Amino acid sequence: MSDYSLFTLFAHIKLLFEQSATLFYLSVIFISLAIGSFLNVVVYRLPKMMAYSWYHECREYLADEVKDIDAKKITAMTLSTPNSTCPQCDHKIRFYENVPILSWLLLKGKCSQCKKAIAIRYPLVELSTALLSLLVANHFGVSMQTFWALFITWALIALTLIDVDHMLLPDQITLPLLWLGLLVNINGTFIPLTDAVIGAAVGYMSLFTVFWLFKLVTGKEGMGFGDFKLLSVFGAWLGWQLLPLLILMASVVGAIVGVSLIVFKKHQRDQAIPFGPYLAVAGWITLLWGNTLWSWYLQHLVLI
Repeated sequence: MSDYSLFTLFAHIKLLFEQSATLFYLSVIFISLAIGSFLNVVVYRLPKMMAYSWYHECREYLADEVKDIDAKKITAMTLSTPNSTCPQCDHKIRFYENVPILSWLLLKGKCSQCKKAIAIRYPLVELSTALLSLLVANHFGVSMQTFWALFITWALIALTLIDVDHMLLPDQITLPLLWLGLLVNINGTFIPLTDAVIGAAVGYMSLFTVFWLFKLVTGKEGMGFGDFKLLSVFGAWLGWQLLPLLILMASVVGAIVGVSLIVFKKHQRDQAIPFGPYLAVAGWITLLWGNTLWSWYLQHLVLI
């Protein structure tokens, strides 16, 4: 297919969506449900793929020092292979058992083979992906902003869940997002390119500086390097001007959640809490309503 015919196809699709809002929203819902199902795979498999890679790097550099590691617990996999199976009985999941939300409901939340419970998290991720995508589509309408905003929304969902599970923000997601944000803004899709470049640098260096100041004072590491990269991502997508709002929202929510967990004794005081999810939520909110919130905040700050 030539570039011209591809451009024509996209133009026809855009026109069709502009003429039928119902078709536009239904398309977003069905696509995002499928993406949500894929995100479940990414969240489960990507950390295992990284562990497998780390294991072989250790074997290469440390040789006999890691010979006692049980290699059977670290298996090779990709996002597409092997086929999805039940973690309890290894039953291969058929295509009709993998329809987003619907399959879980029809199976009554149980494996068709061993009848063990299937975590409700899977359909909740699919449903959340669809709802968040619908909010994005409604906010930006039929535009390239919607296309790219959906992309970063899906990536943020994966990053949030991986960080919650493993205290990890994989470079395999954050670094491509960083470069993509700069490329997306070459033509000023969200912000001028200059603001994007400065935002990427300021986003990284601000938390990097806080990290080292905290470490010099306390001797402890207050956050991971993945947090620097994630804030740099938002700087590249949203510009440096909105980073103070983003950090403020993430810090306030993180502090409230952290104190609540300690009060209700679900966390020890010295137990680490991932900061990535708060950055991701604050960044997503800023993507949609950042300018409005920042204007409101500055207006009330002046009044005070």
